[in-house]
Amino acid sequence: MKKFFYAGAFLLVLFEIANVYFIMPLPGSQDVNSIDLAYFLYSNRWIIRIALGLAMLSGVISAFKGSKWLTGFVLLLMVAVSYMVRYEMAADTMFYEPRTMHMAFAPDNVVADERIVIGVALKDEARAYPIQYIGYHHKVFDTIAGKPIMVTYCTVCRSGRVFEPLINGKEEKFRLVGMDHFNAMFEDYTTKSWWRQVTGEAIAGPLKGQMLPEVPTLQTSLATWLELYPNSLVMQPDSNYQTIYDGMSDYEAGHREGELTRRDSLSWKDKSWIAGVVVHGLAKAYDWNELLRNDIIMDKLGDYPIAVMVTNDAKSLFAFMRNSDTQQLSFRNDTLTDGMIDYTLLGKAVDTTGQDLIPIPVYQEYWHSWRTFHPQTTR
Repeated sequence: MKKFFYAGAFLLVLFEIANVYFIMPLPGSQDVNSIDLAYFLYSNRWIIRIALGLAMLSGVISAFKGSKWLTGFVLLLMVAVSYMVRYEMAADTMFYEPRTMHMAFAPDNVVADERIVIGVALKDEARAYPIQYIGYHHKVFDTIAGKPIMVTYCTVCRSGRVFEPLINGKEEKFRLVGMDHFNAMFEDYTTKSWWRQVTGEAIAGPLKGQMLPEVPTLQTSLATWLELYPNSLVMQPDSNYQTIYDGMSDYEAGHREGELTRRDSLSWKDKSWIAGVVVHGLAKAYDWNELLRNDIIMDKLGDYPIAVMVTNDAKSLFAFMRNSDTQQLSFRNDTLTDGMIDYTLLGKAVDTTGQDLIPIPVYQEYWHSWRTFHPQTTR
């Protein structure tokens, strides 16, 4: 009967490793389409553990009679592996939400002006979330203009998104569960479905195919954001995580050396930065280096004339639908102009008789992430 003990122990160790392998950035794990297998293993983890545990129990006495030392070693190995994969390597035990979510107006803000933020503005309220902080936390929950929001960021994709945490009209809570194709995944508490950070789509579980409502955002320097929204609240650091924040201080500038969060300075490499836009289902990526050289790139996406631009701080990203194919935009300091009409960075015509520019979603992202989740993209 001891063979049941050893077989059960071997399969249990193998299962515990597989249970995290497919949803963590381990060698080869993120390059395969394994989400259905990963979800099956994770969803049935306790059934599998109990079954293999019973198999071990049925043979443990025979195993001890055969070799106490070997049996003891196997049991210790199992405990060590189980602890590592369930606690040390589990996403929600590596990354925590802020213990205190503190927001401050500009006079009391301690975040440096040059820091990059994900900004949200609804009705008469505006809030900014430094990626130095949310890059570690992956998600923070907040409320703006009476609306609950979930602010998310994946440093491995360099993707910031904000969603309404609503499922079928009901507010829901989420936890970080792992990643798929290098993008963070969240699990909702009610149905245990898995949701992709970069798109807000449920990719596994009972709600597979559903989407979280996305909230429009801007990625800018804090200085630019406060120029646009001087009464904005700004997320402040949680002192419990200051050491981790300090370790993230060079991420936004692309100076990290780790394979997952470094930057390729050359164009169109996996870790190159791009600006991605989506207009009526059409996606296109623009090389960040070219965008910095030109300030503004005017283009057509399908039948839609657009403009993608970075301000002179080299951090603040905007995109608009142009009013016509022939409209040519340029910067005059931090004001947009077509030679006749001036516009704010929000696309508002300074002359109220002029036609506003229509803002369109634009995201800074790693090229490998954008092409993975927008497979029909052009560039």
